[in-house]
Amino acid sequence: MNKFNPRKLQLSKWTACAPTDREKHFLVTKLLCDEEGTPIKIELEAVYSARVTLLDWRELRDSKHWKMGWC
Repeated sequence: MNKFNPRKLQLSKWTACAPTDREKHFLVTKLLCDEEGTPIKIELEAVYSARVTLLDWRELRDSKHWKMGWC
C-alpha cells in the first residue's frame, strides 16, 4: 500500500506496474476536489502520449498497480 497525503498529489509522478500502449510514466496534472476541499479525483497524464485520464485518487494506493516516482 502506497502511503501519501492526497492533498499533495498535484504534480506527483507515478509508474504503472503493468504498462499498456507504452504508457508507463504518469504525472498528476490536476486535483479535483469537492466544495470542502476534499480530493475526489485526479487527472492523470501519460508522459509518452499526453493522454489524460480521470482516476479516483484512492487507486494510486494500490502498490500492485502503481509505484511512486518514475522507476
